[in-house]
Amino acid sequence: MVIPSIFVPEDWSFTFFEGLNRHPDSIFKDRTVAELGCGNGWISIAIAEKWLPSKVYGLDINPRAVKISWINLYLNALDEKGQPIFDGEKKTLLDRVEFHESDLLAYCRDNDIQLERIVGCIPQILNPNPDAMSKMITENASEEFLYSLSNYCALQGFVEDQFGLGLIARAVEEGISVIKPTGIMIFNMGGRPGQAVCKRLFERRGFHITKLWQTKILQAADTDISALVEIEKNSPHRFEFFMGLSGDQPICARTAWAYGKAGGRISHALSVYSCQLRQPNQVKTIFDFLKSGFQEISSSLDLSFQDDSVADEKIPFLAYLASILKDSAYFPYEPPAGSLRFRNLIAGFMKTYHHIPLSAGNVVVFPSRAVAIENALRLFSPRLAIVDEHLTRHLPRQWLTSLNIETGIDSAADDVLTVIEAPSQSDLMMELIKKLKPQMVVTGMAHFEAVTSSAFVHLLDVTREIGSRLFLDISDHFELSSLPSSNGVLKYLAGNSLPSHAAIVCGLVKNQVYTDLEVAFVISEEEAIFKALSKTVELLEGNTAPISQYYYGCLFHELLAFQLADRHLPAQRECDKSASSRDIIGFSSSAISVLSNAELSIDQTENSSLIHMDVDQSFLPTPIPVKAAIFESFSRQNMSESEIDVTNSIKQFVKSNYGFPIENNTDFTYADSALTLFNKMVLCCIQEGGTLCFPVGTNGNYVYSAKFLKAKVVNIPTKSEDGFKLTENAINQVLEHVKSPWVYISGPTINPTGLIYDQKEIENLLTACAKFGARVIIDTSSSGLEFDYEGWGGWNLEGVLSRLCRSSNPSFSVCLLGGLSPVMLTGALKFGFLVLNQRPLIDLFHSFSGLSRPHSTVKYALKKLLGLREQKSGDMWDAVTRQIKDLRSRSNRLKETLGSCGWDVLECHAGVSVVAKPTLYMNKTIRLKNAIDYEVKLDDSTIREAILKATGLCINSSSWTGIPGYCRFTIALEESEFQKALDCIAEFKRIASS
Repeated sequence: MVIPSIFVPEDWSFTFFEGLNRHPDSIFKDRTVAELGCGNGWISIAIAEKWLPSKVYGLDINPRAVKISWINLYLNALDEKGQPIFDGEKKTLLDRVEFHESDLLAYCRDNDIQLERIVGCIPQILNPNPDAMSKMITENASEEFLYSLSNYCALQGFVEDQFGLGLIARAVEEGISVIKPTGIMIFNMGGRPGQAVCKRLFERRGFHITKLWQTKILQAADTDISALVEIEKNSPHRFEFFMGLSGDQPICARTAWAYGKAGGRISHALSVYSCQLRQPNQVKTIFDFLKSGFQEISSSLDLSFQDDSVADEKIPFLAYLASILKDSAYFPYEPPAGSLRFRNLIAGFMKTYHHIPLSAGNVVVFPSRAVAIENALRLFSPRLAIVDEHLTRHLPRQWLTSLNIETGIDSAADDVLTVIEAPSQSDLMMELIKKLKPQMVVTGMAHFEAVTSSAFVHLLDVTREIGSRLFLDISDHFELSSLPSSNGVLKYLAGNSLPSHAAIVCGLVKNQVYTDLEVAFVISEEEAIFKALSKTVELLEGNTAPISQYYYGCLFHELLAFQLADRHLPAQRECDKSASSRDIIGFSSSAISVLSNAELSIDQTENSSLIHMDVDQSFLPTPIPVKAAIFESFSRQNMSESEIDVTNSIKQFVKSNYGFPIENNTDFTYADSALTLFNKMVLCCIQEGGTLCFPVGTNGNYVYSAKFLKAKVVNIPTKSEDGFKLTENAINQVLEHVKSPWVYISGPTINPTGLIYDQKEIENLLTACAKFGARVIIDTSSSGLEFDYEGWGGWNLEGVLSRLCRSSNPSFSVCLLGGLSPVMLTGALKFGFLVLNQRPLIDLFHSFSGLSRPHSTVKYALKKLLGLREQKSGDMWDAVTRQIKDLRSRSNRLKETLGSCGWDVLECHAGVSVVAKPTLYMNKTIRLKNAIDYEVKLDDSTIREAILKATGLCINSSSWTGIPGYCRFTIALEESEFQKALDCIAEFKRIASS
């Protein structure tokens, strides 16, 4: 039975059923099936009668269609006498089929019905009258309106709307959430948009597709294709029609429309596609994330791959990233040595696949292989190092041009580092090592030598014999595979512990998806080396970008997830008992001094629950636009250069916030962090013979890193009555006695005090610096979170710098250093920028290579977020203003708690940190009952350890802030952690008073 308001079965649906017939009989047997757009129900009934599924749900948005379908079901389920007709399994069609009014799969979703098959023959042309589709669908609607539901679809908010395929796209995405992992979807696809467009609709959503059947059918005379003509008018796309059934040359929609109006019959291809998710559980996770508030980025998702190995890497990672972004309000604290999870996965891979019993305590993570090698060389500062010629490309040019290779030791040896390039062929390398007797060797191995362990053993013996440290690079031979090829170095380590003078370097670059995404790790079984390398990462890099670790961690996890734990007995290894005939070089004197005295992050064990108010990271909730930008950046394929070029966005950001002058020769450099760029500027200062001048009350990590790099450092005094701000008088008094001064200024927001330099103050400071021809580094990386964000107008440096550069000492210059993590409210996207205007300084800076560069996905995400922030409206701007208000509230709550507990607090006006003086506790002696024999006299440097041992709260003491008596607390914690921190402060008062 049919009625006028229902689509009459014709070629469109007959072809669809023929496609279903191409499947083997088992396709529907005992399965749970849904048919979308069931019309009068004939296909649902035919499926039930022919293939005996367990249940067929016929669904249609047209309420009259559902009633007619029930009538047709009874007409077919009962015989002429009204008695049920039983099939071979003693069931009737009434047992197998149901019909329900449903907008696509809403009925199944609302009733938690999991499907094994979804079939659909639904409209694929936009209604030429969009307003008509906005009417409420009721049973009392007109016949014409209800019939139009069979021919046309409305805009669905998908990129495929432009081809009339939006309704199919929505059906597919709804189907992903309700179909079982092994389920199949089968759809009729009109070929009007072109076969490539039809296939891509499914493939970009993670489906393998099979074309079951294709034919040509006449375009229904009552379907208006003018909407397709309009699409062609406004885009380069051309639809595919044919003149009659016999035409074989496609014509566009405009030609087809004109031909049809003139009385001609037009046709189009009609295909039946069978689709199955290639990695169903992961794809479901991805779409579950997109539906939780991120639907607008679904058009960027592309899960179509020519190579299955690429799909096997990217889809699981996107699923993991989606679960992290959906389930985690913020990105948690990770130690500088690298994510504990990631290091455990590396150790697990080594143990499972190479039988090397490592732990996370043997692995330190670096942003890249080049960074790992340079940091190791700086840690030991050998007088002479031999480095494989393939590994010297990113080392400082000064190391490679020095000729100081005399074997005698002099008092300046600790400040000279000479690198000699060597061929990687082992016999030539050995000859150089024996002749030159370097203190450090960094080398790789040729492929033919890496197959067995003999070349590695020889290297170990030779370097041990002459007292040289060995860092062996295995990057080219390390395979992330379930069947890794033979590796002589790893074979050796399976049976022998790694000697104390040797370490393994491995850069992870062999991924199938993101060719420029790198992470490296160093393996050492010497605890002192592990700790020193961990601290070196913190000093010189901050930490390694978390998402890079997530990506490679996902690859390791995929290789370990199916393995049975502890299936093999622990390897029996021989300990290295060989002694060197000569002393092996230790850490450099500057490294020993800094690593012994620097107040760096506190080591966190796997089961500890420390509260970190001592790190410059944000643990505030990550806003939805930030999460969306992160996910979109990784889900995209084939990003253009213009989409990842952030320079224009950074120019606009610098201009609108600081008024920093941009000239034709202005140089923009990007890195993983502002700290990394700062350290390169320190090297420039050293190279010029300059003195780095820090105000008292500066980010402690910057001061420590400058000392680690052996810079000459001078402190500029600050006063409490000035809020420990730098003043013009202080600069004049200090710089008068300093040769080649380099002045560091944190601003507008000062880290760590949270005070602000206003326009007049910064002009005075720059004027004073210009008088002495100082090079000035303005660090804005803590700025952008000023509490009075409506009244704070930012800086405009253009006028003062233009005046000073014309009239001052020619050596005077100002560079702008910045980081976008606080501004973008994310701890996940690590990004720093440096703006230089003076050509000699630009050339000097770029002579120090080895920067850890931000990945293209980071640049894509940040460019998008900078654009949103610049609008000063919308979700991103709302999130910024909301978090600034939260930080102001936090600072007040912390001030109140500290004040009530005996601390004198310096009120802050911006940023994420507060400084305070523990006045009540000075010179008190406390003894902790929970720590055996721990008794300490409290002062501004010992109070950090006392609070930690008593409560688990981590803060920075005056050793870090540089301000006598003042400790630092960061406030950008997750709310429950912040409340725990306040409780810890109160608890410490109770303990100290008892």
